[in-house]
Amino acid sequence: MTITQLRYVLAVAESQNFTRAAEKVFVTQPTLSMQIQKLEEELDVKIFDREQKPIALTEVGKRIVEQARNIVNESERIQDIVDQQKGFVGGEFTIGVIPTVMSTLLPMFLNTFIKKYPKLQVKIQELSTENLIERLEEGHIDVGIAATPLGNEKLNERVLYYEPFEAYIPENHRLHKFEKISPEDLDVDDILLLMDGHCFKENIINLCKAHKNEENQNFELQSGSFETLIRLCDEGIGMTLLPYLHTRDLNEQKKKRLRSFKDPKPAREISLIYPKTNLKIHIIDALREVISAIVKGAITFEDVEIISPVHKS
Repeated sequence: MTITQLRYVLAVAESQNFTRAAEKVFVTQPTLSMQIQKLEEELDVKIFDREQKPIALTEVGKRIVEQARNIVNESERIQDIVDQQKGFVGGEFTIGVIPTVMSTLLPMFLNTFIKKYPKLQVKIQELSTENLIERLEEGHIDVGIAATPLGNEKLNERVLYYEPFEAYIPENHRLHKFEKISPEDLDVDDILLLMDGHCFKENIINLCKAHKNEENQNFELQSGSFETLIRLCDEGIGMTLLPYLHTRDLNEQKKKRLRSFKDPKPAREISLIYPKTNLKIHIIDALREVISAIVKGAITFEDVEIISPVHKS
């Protein structure tokens, strides 16, 4: 049994196809198939049910894949141990970022980070919170940037900053006349929200302490774009809530439609999240240092109340 064979098994398990798996690990399909067959013969079990389309894991295969992932991940950490001991900040480093953070935070820190640590090969993936957690647990990404707390016992969370919510309210809306508003002023059925799967939607529902009742509307909106929500508000369809950093690039006319909350301001907590077994802590520390220094100058609010991204039923 070799690490290479286990890598091939993981590639097939994820691709559910021998040809795609071979391309993923940069070998020919016959080579990959032969090595997996040798492993199956050595173990005297079938890892894959090749008669199913797409290829599926057998029951024992599922347990083998789970253990293979642990072994491969641990083998890759040997180099991490050496790098950490030497203080070397380099190599491949993959960051997963949720969509509602990606568009504002990434342009703020990425250029500074890659210039400060030129020996890093940084890869960025935009992922939903659910997919981000899954890829962290499977070892496909090194660290995530997401709204917390998540309540996942397998992951560490290190807070980067607290980002207040701002209300975007058009002139014809009942709340536009107020200089500041309170969560009690909000009607969840009057707020345009992002589509399901965005934790920011759950932030807002939890803030309003209610479920959104689609029966009260004569339209259904599924959008992953704050820009779309803003344009619909401008048409007088409703109001919306935005993360503070997203409001900084609005033009002066649109900024006149923003309303802040009274203290303590409802806010979301944005953190670095990573597996408790992660050994790239020195790189994660470097990333946190860069982001915290930059965001500290952009977000100066102190009196905030954290709204959980985990839905409360």
